[in-house]
Order: sequence, then structure tokens, then C-alpha cells
Amino acid sequence: MELPPISSLKEKKNSFNASAKPNPSSTSPAKTALWRAAQLAAFSVLTVVVGYCIFLALLAIPFLQSHVIYLHGVTLTWFQDVNVPEQWGFLRNQVTPFTLSTPDGERLHAWHILPLDLYRRHEQRLVQEPDGMALDIKTRLGFQLLRDDPDALLVLYLHGAAGTLGSGFRPPSYRAMYAGAPTRIHTVAIDYRGFGASTGVPSEQGLLTDALTLVRWAIDEAGMPHSRIVLFAQSLGTAVAISLVHHLSQGPDPILFSGMVLVAPFADVELLTATYRVAGTIPILDPLAYFPRLLAFFNGFILHKWPSKDKLAEIIKSYHDTPASRGKEYDITIIHAEDDYDIPWSHSDQLFWHGVRAAKAAAQGQEDISFEELEGEKKEARRELGAAGWVASHETERGIIREEIVKWGLHDRIMSYPVVSLAVLRAFHLEDR
Repeated sequence: MELPPISSLKEKKNSFNASAKPNPSSTSPAKTALWRAAQLAAFSVLTVVVGYCIFLALLAIPFLQSHVIYLHGVTLTWFQDVNVPEQWGFLRNQVTPFTLSTPDGERLHAWHILPLDLYRRHEQRLVQEPDGMALDIKTRLGFQLLRDDPDALLVLYLHGAAGTLGSGFRPPSYRAMYAGAPTRIHTVAIDYRGFGASTGVPSEQGLLTDALTLVRWAIDEAGMPHSRIVLFAQSLGTAVAISLVHHLSQGPDPILFSGMVLVAPFADVELLTATYRVAGTIPILDPLAYFPRLLAFFNGFILHKWPSKDKLAEIIKSYHDTPASRGKEYDITIIHAEDDYDIPWSHSDQLFWHGVRAAKAAAQGQEDISFEELEGEKKEARRELGAAGWVASHETERGIIREEIVKWGLHDRIMSYPVVSLAVLRAFHLEDR
């Protein structure tokens, strides 16, 4: 049998290979478009994943981490002079800008806001004073009205992340502070170090020092007994307020404020990173919440812990452990809106649970109560307010802790709502004065 020539076999092989390869011209336009779309989608997903990994790596850098947590570089009052409070609707010299000096050499920008009816009574003298920054606030009539009035009440105001004293809903919220007693409730608010016109760089210890400086000024310079002071705080400020009270409650002679109002708080930074969305839309570590071990790994790089839930429990325990000096050692109100897209109101549930656990253990010697058990008790005992939300509370002989959840208010708008004015008024215990 005669074999075919080798050249003939090569031609057949080449012919077979050519027929096996797909012919681009024979592929339908729909399949080509689908393939390109799949490639584009895969590339987009890869780009997002790589970008997010780079973002996480950058968060480990202390400088960048500080800016992400505190957002102090975002002033929100561009082209406005924070020494001219009239820009935010205040009357002439109703607000006195001044500065406080911290023990570590920083200068904090502050506002003293007069209650409206007290301003009315002294309007003629107030408008004759120079406006703007007070180089020596003790020479200003507003300060003297605070210092010399034995019935004056003072709110120390600790604001949230980003912005300045004049940002967003903060000016309207200052008016909400005195709404319940417009002749008596003064407000002093500060920009923390690194915020607004204040010097320095924010840190956990630094913001605590700033809050302590504010308290020392109120007691030593303004002559306000701590029993006539209420702490008001929102968002980041709630962590500062809790840290402040924790610091002042640990000694043998704790400072006991009249009350503390916490609006839109977070339980701690580790829980916050798993849920927080910048401007209600941009997640930080939210995608990692589905991978607990990976989330825990990245949380290990967080330098600013702000463990509010643990410190709140220690505050309540310390008040129960020390001899009673008055009827109620603590009055704590937690307020949150269900439509808060920045910090979910589940954080307030966590804070309330840790506070109640500590109170039950200290006052009743009760064994630990689980989160689920407390949620069951709350549903049975809480006061339903319909469209206004609901209120739960736990009271002992030494104090009371409340959780007020409203249905609307977002993250910042709620600060100017009547629910806040009422909470501040209640915290002063005017019925006992």
C-alpha cells in the first residue's frame, strides 16, 4: 500500500487546525458584546477591590487615620468668620467668642451663648459692648451674668466630628439648649484641638484634655458648681463626654454633673467602623463586617479606640460603689433617630444594654443580663409614643439611664428638636431646685 506524501499530510493538518479555530466573523455581535461586558465588569470589580485594599492600607497610617475618624480638616464653614456668630442668626453679642488654654499649651476656640430671655432683659447693655473675639471674657457682661447668677444653669456642649462651632445644625441646636428655660440655661461650646480656629492635632487623650479644660473653666472661672452643669454631646462628642465623666468618676471624690444627654452616640470605634457611613453613604469597614476575623485584624490597627460602652458601664458601677452624696448620682439620656444613616441606632441599644447591666449588677447583685433578655424587657416596659418613637428607662436608687428612639431626625438635624430641649431641661432637675 502506497503512503501519501508528507506534504499532503501537512496540508490536511493545517486545514484541520484552521477549521478548529473560531472565526471571529462567525461570532454573533450579541456574544461579542456580552464577552466585552463581562471583561469590563470583572475589571471594574478588580479595580474596586484593589482600591479598597489600598484605602485600608492607608488607614493604618496614623495621620490619615486621624483625619478619617475626626474629619477635622472638613470645616464646613469656608469663607465664614467663626468670630462673627451673627452670621448664623444670633443677635448682636448674644454669643461671645473666646479662647481657653489647655495644660499642654493648646488654645481652644469657644462660644458662650446667652439664653434668649436673659439677653432681652440686658439687651441695651449687651449691644453697646464691642463685638467679636473677647480677649478677656471676664470683662464681658454675658460672662458676668453667668458667674453672678445663683440660679444660672450651664450646658457644656461637645460637638461631633468635622466642622466648627458654626457648622450645620449646631447653631440651631444651641438655641434648643435654652429653649426650656430661656432665662437660665447658658451654653458654652468648644472646638476641639485641630478643629476650626483651635490649635493642635486631635487625639483621644487630647480631646479628653480639652473637655477637662472646659470643665475646669466652668467650675473655677465661671464659678459654676457641677450640680448646675449638664453635659450635652452628639456623635463623636458622646465619646468625649463619656470619657470625661469616666475620668472624673474614678477618684474618691467624683464630680457629679446634673446630667448627661447623648445624641446619636456610638458604642466604640470598632463597632463604628463596621457600620459607619461617611455622609450616610460611604462605608469605612462595612464590607468587612461579613468577615469577622478580617474585620478584627484591621481593627487592630485603629489607634483611637473610644470604648464608650465599657466606660459607661464603669461610670455607673463607680457611682454605685461610692457613698451616696445626693439622691441621684447619675442621670443619663441617650437619644437616637431611626433614620440616622451615619450611625445606626443599634449603637444606642448597645450603650443602654451596657449601662443597664452595670446598674443591675451593682444595685441588685443580679447575674448578667444578655442583650436579647434586655430587649425583651424593653419591649414589655417601654413607653410607646406612636409616630414620636418610644422611651425605655432603668432606674435605681442611685440614678437613671434612658433610651429615647425617635423615628425621624437623621444624624444632625435631631440636635435642634424639642426632644433634645426636653432632655436637657429634665437633666437639670428643676423641680428639685
